Amino acid sequence: MTYDPSASSALVPADDRNWAVGAHLSAFLAAYIALGFLGPLVVLLVRGDRSPFVRQHAVEALNFNLTVLIYIAISVILAILLIGLVMLLALGILYVVAVIIGAVRASSGEMFRYPLTIRFVK
Repeated sequence: MTYDPSASSALVPADDRNWAVGAHLSAFLAAYIALGFLGPLVVLLVRGDRSPFVRQHAVEALNFNLTVLIYIAISVILAILLIGLVMLLALGILYVVAVIIGAVRASSGEMFRYPLTIRFVK
């Protein structure tokens, strides 16, 4: 069962939209210790089986946070060559902007696909 993105945002209950926003924004809570994937994972486990909309947002946020974790690890290794420092800065900006956009889209009942994301969880 998947969420139909062509459906009107008015069809998505406010409670589901709030959980989907939580899936995106909860990543900020533990991101500073490289555990940003925990928030979306908790939302997926708690609410993902009840709402296809929440599940798709939680999966998308989870995949993005896992991907960013990999990109950060690569950037830290490349910091020895100094290019990693630029990559870390770019990743930080991308992370903040993308998470905020994802939360805004979830709040309005729309789907959002993060850029440059590896799809680990389907």
